[in-house]
Amino acid sequence: MLSLADDYHIYLKLEKSLSSNTIDAYERDLQKLNNYLTDAHVTPEKASTEILRDFIIEISSLGIHPRSQARILSSIKSFYHFLIYRNILDNDPTELLESPKIGLRLPEVLSLKEIDNIIAAIDLSKPEGQRNKAIIEMLYGSGLRVSELINLQLSKLYIEEGYMLVEGKGSKQRLVPMSLQALKQLALWKVDRNLLDIKKGNEDFVFLNRRGSKLTRDMIFKIVKDLAMLTGIRKNVSPHTFRHSFATHLLENGANLRAIQQLLGHESITTTELYTHIDVHFLRQTVLECHPYYNKGMKKQN
Repeated sequence: MLSLADDYHIYLKLEKSLSSNTIDAYERDLQKLNNYLTDAHVTPEKASTEILRDFIIEISSLGIHPRSQARILSSIKSFYHFLIYRNILDNDPTELLESPKIGLRLPEVLSLKEIDNIIAAIDLSKPEGQRNKAIIEMLYGSGLRVSELINLQLSKLYIEEGYMLVEGKGSKQRLVPMSLQALKQLALWKVDRNLLDIKKGNEDFVFLNRRGSKLTRDMIFKIVKDLAMLTGIRKNVSPHTFRHSFATHLLENGANLRAIQQLLGHESITTTELYTHIDVHFLRQTVLECHPYYNKGMKKQN
């Protein structure tokens, strides 16, 4: 018979379709709670809201960042949802527990000029030059996550239609359009790619290193960091910065928030709404130009 821990692991993997990294994080956080409850001589099934609140207060007193506290609480809530799902508990003791307040952390965004400078800095005379140019165009042109980029497959590219099938978080798939520039650079990269000695098992991955193997996350980070340094950009630039820039520039040019949500593969619209906080001046101008009462007031002044 499976232990509760093993059953929970399978639940996270199969029922919730979480990644291995996320499952590891959930289980580490749960172990912190188990250690606390063991010292209090209480089993997780018998823990009350008051005991769980005391645990949250204790980790807060240790000086743990509010964002980490919120993640630990999220892990605990997930575990108790599982206990209810398995009919081990009837009531959720975490229901009344509140997450610590986390200040809004705005993503770093590149201007169009900065992105142009990064692309212009790529040395196409180097063997990896064309590949790197295609990578940047895909990150910025389609807003891909790093994991989505490195796992992108040739068989999932629909060049004629200008779309690709991307596998995002929780193995959820979505169709993402490719920009004309990305399609052009991708076609040029394919010419170079065909000259590689591709390792067995890597034949379908779009982006490969010079040894014919799939690129790693670290390699993508290095490519981006090196290019940012080369162009003198002092912002904290990562592959995710291009994703943020993709979403922000779409919003600034009038794209619907729901459309951006679909493009990014966000399950909740509240995640996408983060981008509405980035450019207050732009939002104010939108209201001034588009709201009938503001227009009416401006006409009277004129």
